[in-house]
Amino acid sequence: MSMNRIQFQRGLSMPEFQRLYGTHEQCEQALDQARWPAGWRCDRCACTRFANVHRATGKHQRECFVCGYQSSSTVGTVFEHTKLPLNLWFLAMYELTQGKSSVSALELKRRLGVSYKTAWLIKHKLLKVMQLRDEPHKLEGRVEIDDAYLGGERQGSVNGGRGALNKTAFVAAVQTNAQGHPVRMRMKRIAGFTNEAFRAWAAANLSASAHVVSDGTACFRRVVESGATHERYVTGSGRAAAQLAQFRWVNTALGNVKTAITGTFHSIKHEKYADRYLAEFCYRFNRRFDLRSLLPRLLNAAAATKPHPMTVIRMPDACI
Repeated sequence: MSMNRIQFQRGLSMPEFQRLYGTHEQCEQALDQARWPAGWRCDRCACTRFANVHRATGKHQRECFVCGYQSSSTVGTVFEHTKLPLNLWFLAMYELTQGKSSVSALELKRRLGVSYKTAWLIKHKLLKVMQLRDEPHKLEGRVEIDDAYLGGERQGSVNGGRGALNKTAFVAAVQTNAQGHPVRMRMKRIAGFTNEAFRAWAAANLSASAHVVSDGTACFRRVVESGATHERYVTGSGRAAAQLAQFRWVNTALGNVKTAITGTFHSIKHEKYADRYLAEFCYRFNRRFDLRSLLPRLLNAAAATKPHPMTVIRMPDACI
């Protein structure tokens, strides 16, 4: 059997990471390049001339020659108001992008040498960046979809069915190319598998050019209302249904994600943060063709993401 080039590709090694992003100054330069690839520009008046200002705290800031506005590299980004050196943020981005599975906030705490609260906030800010980055991209072409759930194991619940307590429903979708290989994945929480909820999901996540392949779940028929075509297979239940060739990639993706979540986290608040946890796996999967570029691409996304303070991060993800 030939070697899978995607699985065996060269990633960004730890020594290379340390050489490129080992100090706060190196990370600040990388952030500057991500924010202003054509050179610094004032956020208020768009002037390109500035004076360097070094405060007593040691922070480097720029002062605009025209309007006098002072700002640092982190202002207006997801890093705003951080008290940590940027190289710790970059190490967190490295941990979240270079592994096939996730890393828990508890493990991130140990690797960064920070408190659990700080590690949790860093992780969830970066998960939010991943989530927001992928949301505008709709799936097109052939798309396999399936209904799925997180949770359902709480004591006293009706386990094993859709009516179980402590279950969070989501739609898993995988776009494939002409050769039948998976290209892009989207996993998004849904209020329930009703016609109304799924109609909203289809409008937000499918392009009109999509050809959807689904099982017999009744609400999946609503994809045609978004302009997509629909190919439906009534599969029944059990292991044999999960092994049908028509749903090979969506079932594989679901198995990998659930295994990774079970193996990484003791527990997650999926009823509040399911979208961002799922978005992390989708973000890496959708960019798996070039592992070395994952960290710079996440940096570009973080530089373009508005600040998300603790009060915003702790709010539940919106549900369709």
